[in-house]
Amino acid sequence: MWSVQQIIEENEAFRRSADFARLYMSFDQLMFVGDNGGGDQFAYVRVPVARDDVFVWDHETDDRKRVAGSLKDYLERRAGSDGDEWYR
Repeated sequence: MWSVQQIIEENEAFRRSADFARLYMSFDQLMFVGDNGGGDQFAYVRVPVARDDVFVWDHETDDRKRVAGSLKDYLERRAGSDGDEWYR
């Protein structure tokens, strides 16, 4: 999980990047909150309907997949794992 400051900075950077706009689907519906250290990002869906689910965005394929039902579920699953690939 990122700090509040990093959440703001990372989300602004994702939305401002012309390169990202050419390479990936829009990030406007996501609010990124953390990463796995290897490029994949974890996010909440902001629009059209706010949800408690946490999704992972795969930076290599642009896939977006639900990995947890809530922030609590995400943190518990991450804490109980032995590696960075627990969500695959």
